[in-house]
Amino acid sequence: MKYLAQLTIILAVSLVSEALGYFIPLPVPASVYGLVIMFLLLWTKVIKLSQVENVADFFLQIMPFFFVAPTVGLITSFDAIRGNVLWLVLMCFISTVVTIAVTGTVAQLVMKLMKKGGHKDE
Repeated sequence: MKYLAQLTIILAVSLVSEALGYFIPLPVPASVYGLVIMFLLLWTKVIKLSQVENVADFFLQIMPFFFVAPTVGLITSFDAIRGNVLWLVLMCFISTVVTIAVTGTVAQLVMKLMKKGGHKDE
C-alpha cells in the first residue's frame, strides 16, 4: 500500500505538470514543470522525501531500460544521419558540458541557500 501511495503522489504531480504544459503557451516540456513542482513540494516540505523515496528509487533503477528503444532507433536509422554524425557528437558533448555546469551551479546555489536559511538534511 505504501508504494501505491507514493506512486499516486508522483502521478498526481505528473498530471498537474501535463495540464500546465497544455494550458501554458510556453515552449517548456511538461516534465520540466513536473520537476519544478516536485522540487518545490519537497523543498517546502509539503511532501516529505519519505513519501516518494521508494518509488522514485525504483524509477531511477529502471531508467536505463527506457533508453533501449531510442538507441535501437538510432542504430536502425544510421544511414539517415551518417552525414551529420560529427555534428551530433559535438552537440551531445556541448550539451553535456552545459548540463553539468548548470547542474553544479544550481546545486551549489541550493546548498548555500539551505545553509543560509538554517535548513538541516533529513
